[in-house]
Amino acid sequence: MRQLGGSTQELQNYRADMNFPKEDDYINIHDHGPMAAEGIFTVDNIMVHEGRSPAIIPGIAFSVGAHPWSLNEENSESLMMKVRDFAVHPNVIAIGETGFDKLKGPDQALQGNLFRQHVELSERLHKPLIIHCVRSYDEVLAAQKKLKPAMPWVIHGFRGKPELASQLTGKGLYLSAWVEWAVRPVSADTLRSIPPGMLFLETDGFDISIIPVYQVVAGYIGIEVAELRKRVRNNYIKVFGLPPRP
Repeated sequence: MRQLGGSTQELQNYRADMNFPKEDDYINIHDHGPMAAEGIFTVDNIMVHEGRSPAIIPGIAFSVGAHPWSLNEENSESLMMKVRDFAVHPNVIAIGETGFDKLKGPDQALQGNLFRQHVELSERLHKPLIIHCVRSYDEVLAAQKKLKPAMPWVIHGFRGKPELASQLTGKGLYLSAWVEWAVRPVSADTLRSIPPGMLFLETDGFDISIIPVYQVVAGYIGIEVAELRKRVRNNYIKVFGLPPRP
């Protein structure tokens, strides 16, 4: 997968009013409806069936997608139309969450069709993809092999074993550790196994600040919180691009 850098052509894909994290911000890569908070930069995921829309809010950027739980045969086309409308907003930095779920949602064929449409939109707009995946990693990897995306893919809500983390990162997928899993000791071995350049953290709608999540995860990995914050920021730059020049 291609990673965004600082070339003039790549930066032209991002408008000057796109929000970008400050140097010392704690980055929360996936949340739902957060309030702006000092020292925290959050990617707010808009699931288009909710009725919310993207905006320019300090400290917040957006991803937009049709969540697989919301899909059915009757609404899938209208939801994708709304995703396409919202996706061009200058403060929308990613497409999704979209993906596969074997526990909840419509049949796999419909999920796969909508996933492909999200991928196509991600590629056309040069905006990375945020993926929801429940017991469906084979499907995600098969789609990656078939569609050959140039844009980065980020698995949100990751809570797997070291072997799965290695398999996914080996294919170039970024992993965002699910908050409830990341703060438990059971996550420590996996968190240590994830390459530093492939890790994000998130709160995913839980009523908790991302800051203590960084503190716990840094302890599990065995590094200072400031170092973890720096690593996540560097990953953000790789995936979402450098801030626009004045």
